Amino acid sequence: MRILVIEDDNVLRDVMVRSLTEAGHRVDPAANLRQADHFWRVQPFDAVLLDLNLPTGEPGGGMGSGLSLLRAARSRGDQVPVLVLTARDRTEERIAGLDAGADDYLGKPFDLAEVEARLRALVRRSLGTQDVSVVGALMLDRKARRLSLRGEPFDLPAREFEVLWELMTPPGRVVSKRALADKLSGFDEALGDNALEAFISRLRKKLSGSGAGIRTLRGLGYLLEAGDAP
Repeated sequence: MRILVIEDDNVLRDVMVRSLTEAGHRVDPAANLRQADHFWRVQPFDAVLLDLNLPTGEPGGGMGSGLSLLRAARSRGDQVPVLVLTARDRTEERIAGLDAGADDYLGKPFDLAEVEARLRALVRRSLGTQDVSVVGALMLDRKARRLSLRGEPFDLPAREFEVLWELMTPPGRVVSKRALADKLSGFDEALGDNALEAFISRLRKKLSGSGAGIRTLRGLGYLLEAGDAP
């Protein structure tokens, strides 16, 4: 998953970023409302972790509310799952967060393992997927972040794994080149068409004989389907 972490506490933000990165996710951290708003607008994410009490990021701007950021995202039609993390624990504040468009709410202090589990549940719910997807003899276990082929571990480099993750979440859907490139790119780098096609070409070779193939749909993107697709 690609996750946006919006938290102004440097220590907590670094701990969350490290934990989620070690779990195999791509994480983009933001420390204030201005930075978070920019990231959220220009980069598609699978999930957002949102603190409520945040600096505006403007000179002399003081503090602001993460709820304003959330409302702005929902107003422009962005339905990415949002997990609100906050020290505020009063019922009315939880209700305000949910009414603003949050999908779940977790009070501080929290367990990092629970954060990741809730993120998986939110993304699974938003996509209508289960923890396990199977295409041919290929199986993806999202909870364990593990691919297997005929019951044996199917190890791939990180970015090739991410490509298959996208194509199998859920399987049978067309994923555009732009969507794949955005998920695999960082803010300091952009993945071009040639690089993406190289990933797809390598994956096709590795999937040969697996009963799962990647089909190119011109002008639309890529589709993972049962059978050795051309």
